[in-house]
Amino acid sequence: MKSLLIIFLTSILVLTTHAQSIKSPNGNFEMNFNLLDQKPSYKLDYKNQAIVKESYLGFELVDAADLLDGFKLVNSETSSFDETWEPVWGEYKEIRNHYNELAVTLEQIETERIMIIRFRLFNDGLGFRYEFPEQDKLTYFVIKEEHSQFAMAGDHTAYWIPGDFDTQEYNYTTSKLSEIRGLMKGAITPNASQTTFSETGVQTALMLKSAEGLYINLHEAALIDYSCMHLELDDENMVFESFLTPDALGHKGYMQAPFTTPWRTVIASDKAADILTSTLTLNLNEPCEYDDTSWIKPVKYIGIWWEMITGKSSWAYTDLPGVKLDETDYSKTTPNGTHAANTEYVKRHIDFAAEHGFDAVLVEGWNTGWEDWFGKSKDYVFDFVTPYPDFDVEELRDYAMSNGVRIMMHHETSGSVRNYERHMDKAYQFMADNNYNSVKSGYVGDIIPRGETHYGQWMVNHYLYAVTKAAEYKIMVNAHEAVRPTGLSRTYPNLIGNESARGTEYEAFGGNNANHTTILPFTRLIGGPMDYTPGIFEPDVSKYNPDNGSWVNTTIARQLALYVTMYSPLQMAADIPENYEKHMDAFQFIKDVPADWDDTKVLEAEPGQHITYARKEKGSNDWYVGSTNGDDSRTSKINFNFLDAGQKYVATIYADAKDAHYKNNPKAYDIRKVIVTNKSKLSQFCASGGGYAISIKEVTDKSELKGLKKL
Repeated sequence: MKSLLIIFLTSILVLTTHAQSIKSPNGNFEMNFNLLDQKPSYKLDYKNQAIVKESYLGFELVDAADLLDGFKLVNSETSSFDETWEPVWGEYKEIRNHYNELAVTLEQIETERIMIIRFRLFNDGLGFRYEFPEQDKLTYFVIKEEHSQFAMAGDHTAYWIPGDFDTQEYNYTTSKLSEIRGLMKGAITPNASQTTFSETGVQTALMLKSAEGLYINLHEAALIDYSCMHLELDDENMVFESFLTPDALGHKGYMQAPFTTPWRTVIASDKAADILTSTLTLNLNEPCEYDDTSWIKPVKYIGIWWEMITGKSSWAYTDLPGVKLDETDYSKTTPNGTHAANTEYVKRHIDFAAEHGFDAVLVEGWNTGWEDWFGKSKDYVFDFVTPYPDFDVEELRDYAMSNGVRIMMHHETSGSVRNYERHMDKAYQFMADNNYNSVKSGYVGDIIPRGETHYGQWMVNHYLYAVTKAAEYKIMVNAHEAVRPTGLSRTYPNLIGNESARGTEYEAFGGNNANHTTILPFTRLIGGPMDYTPGIFEPDVSKYNPDNGSWVNTTIARQLALYVTMYSPLQMAADIPENYEKHMDAFQFIKDVPADWDDTKVLEAEPGQHITYARKEKGSNDWYVGSTNGDDSRTSKINFNFLDAGQKYVATIYADAKDAHYKNNPKAYDIRKVIVTNKSKLSQFCASGGGYAISIKEVTDKSELKGLKKL
């Protein structure tokens, strides 16, 4: 922590008035709390424009009186807080945490139960949560539903995916709020694991835009020991209300006072870029739990993965389900001939990683059990330590270490969570013994125990347990199919990545909309980084697998841009090495681009249309720019005023060719080098489904400028 300034002002208010208000430090936001007919409510304005109209707060309980009304105000405290802290990794070297706070203590008159609602108002928006102090009248209780409302001021444009308790793997729909009900059936894809809970239920982070040009984002922060929040829309009154993920009994949460809920967040601005640069979600999480974070490092990796997703290779060593190691000698089992996680093939990937400066090689399908899972055997189970006979753990460990590369572990739990927890210590110790320091975990399939879902309180607790247990072994976690992130990486920075959205894998069997990556930074990435797995250079999947006719909806230039626009400290070059070897000039950008940053600027932004970022490399004066485009071609116009005055840089621009298009000419790109300064300006063509990337390196030797023109 670099600096800390706390100004604490406490005021016990005259209890004849219920209305209290606070403003953001810069004065742009004003939040008003009130008791209306003894019901707690709040409203939020930005520059005198309504963001959230009068909205009610409270809880409906199981077998107990509800906490919705009948309250009186017994105390109110205001305070201000200002600190600057340094993340272990991130988009900024330093983050300012500056807010004004109002905490109201309410007592339910008939039951004498106490509930505190704490509001924090930042320059980028509002966070609020419920707190239940230790008290005689309320100890254990079960939540039937949380009723936190967000009353919108109009029929906004929304960028949404349908409510689902098991997956976020949807393409986004853009529509008016009033259109959601009619569009909901069309939004559900065959890959969805379950239907929505209603015709108007959506997931957070939810991005909205008003007719007046206000950008609004609704989400949550610090999701711990609680169910993930969805939003139910009253489309007659344009009021969102929280809808928590239920357990097998339909209950939403099991509480014991003292307890605090996650924060409910509202980020807003008249500039789309401000939504992308907001640090509110991180700031509402607690500081880092670990004294030593030296073992937590950003990772650039390649992997034996894309060829499996496309069907070129297999996870399983054999196609015979039900084979038991204690009954059959696996070495005598006939292999299927397509198993990719074999010693020699992994070595070739290690060689490629070492040659081109990658930190790790992800290997999926290395351990026994895949043949049972794909064979639909009722007896399948992964133990996370037993390799197939063609995967030599010790030989590969030593070979990777000799080349300065690590192998990245893969743990597919198949949703059998208790089985994973039983094996977890042994699995993490196995990793530590064999020089693995990061793991990609997966939760594909229905959760076992039956009736639990991926986003309920029970699973939320498991995901954090896995992260904290991994920290005991100095292991970083990249959890796929887990609950979407809510800023917990501040507190537990070994949570280095998540999937929790529709990533590149869907390009191999379902396709992502051309504008998908112009929406994800406004939605999924609000809570934390995504392991999107970019870098696909061959869009025609049939070239890997003739039986798979999928097409990757992108140009090569946009694939490069994703390393800048889709922030993550965990970045994969996801294609197979042979495809990179055909385009080594474009691959150079992937080799150069870092995964950790000192500063971030948003140069252009409009959800669903385009995003252009500029980021400064950690510990360097070099910058990288990435621009991703939606369906319509356009000309991006940016300036370089973020560069140091008086300094010259060499910019290498990787751009769509004039005839590029994500469907009919995705591999058409141009690369050129120019001299830039902080006064330079660029007008750059972006194809449909395209974009561009720029590496901007500080000139340290005048010879670097020879033959180059100034932009």
